[in-house]
Amino acid sequence: MLFDSTVRRELARSFGATLVVILTIVITMFLLRTVRLAALGSVSPQDVVLVLGYTALGHLPTMLSLSMFVAIVVTLGRMYRDSEMVIWFSGGIGLARFVRPVLRMAWPVLLVAAVLLLVVWPWGNRNSFDLRDRYAQRSDLSRVAPGVFQTSSDGKRVFFIDRDSPDSLDARNVFVLTRLPNGESLTSARSGHLEAKGDERWLVLERGQRNDFDDKTGDRTLASFDAYRVLVREQSAREAETRPPKALPTLELVRAPNARNQGELAWRFGMLLATANLLLLGVGLAATNPRRPSNWNLLFALLGFFAYFNLINLSQAWVGNGRLSLGAALALLHGGAFALALALLWWRDHAAVLRLLPRRKLST
Repeated sequence: MLFDSTVRRELARSFGATLVVILTIVITMFLLRTVRLAALGSVSPQDVVLVLGYTALGHLPTMLSLSMFVAIVVTLGRMYRDSEMVIWFSGGIGLARFVRPVLRMAWPVLLVAAVLLLVVWPWGNRNSFDLRDRYAQRSDLSRVAPGVFQTSSDGKRVFFIDRDSPDSLDARNVFVLTRLPNGESLTSARSGHLEAKGDERWLVLERGQRNDFDDKTGDRTLASFDAYRVLVREQSAREAETRPPKALPTLELVRAPNARNQGELAWRFGMLLATANLLLLGVGLAATNPRRPSNWNLLFALLGFFAYFNLINLSQAWVGNGRLSLGAALALLHGGAFALALALLWWRDHAAVLRLLPRRKLST
């Protein structure tokens, strides 16, 4: 049918352009944040691209939902301003009739969003968590970049070393500043290497000196050594600790229905239901008066979008705290949004009739 194909074609064009713009903006923001984490030592510089990819995949459902919502509001709003809607309405096609082509165009987006939310989201969070955990468990010496002052993971030591390669465990020109309870210790050595004994790792320094300073007495102690052993408190790589709920598969969350897991399920299922509800809300919110010089429906639609997704986060917190059950949170929030979308569509279709009713009563 000409009507369905025209609406789907217009929506597809608008959705593609909107998605490109949103992806560019959001990925740039995530890139800046990931580079900042790498500069602070929370993420390995070699893993910046991987962490960025996992983060972008995790937030892709939100970007898809926003892009589709904006595409619907912009496309139908343009049809209102160009008086195309008048032609369709005069042909007996109401606003509710636009729901069918919108759903036929958006069902692949809903399917992709479901896969991303239920499968890719926990997988990306788990891999990102493992990357950060493995990097945090590396020894202080292996975390230090050659020629750069670096703080240890516990914040008590500052390292400066030279190495032939970043992956080598042997170092030369080692500088270690250690903060002690009553002062500080400055150790320098010409070379050093790591020795592993069980779960403990020792930093062995060779041909250097140590200068201790006591804050209370002001005394300084200088000692030279041929070999000096320092215990590195970080253990060698161990099994991953208990992961947060957002890194657990959906089936595992369903099998262990505690409060935190139910809160994560409320967010995942809520995001999927919100993506479907926004399709209906977008059709109702796109209506505008072509005689008005400015168009505020897109601004109001975006405000409604952000309010809706903030309520999803709030419902996740309430379910996680035990204040609401999973079923109640989904029914109240998303059932209410679905009812609001249907009421808005009904009101848009019958607005002209409702405005004429008072006039008819006065004339009689």
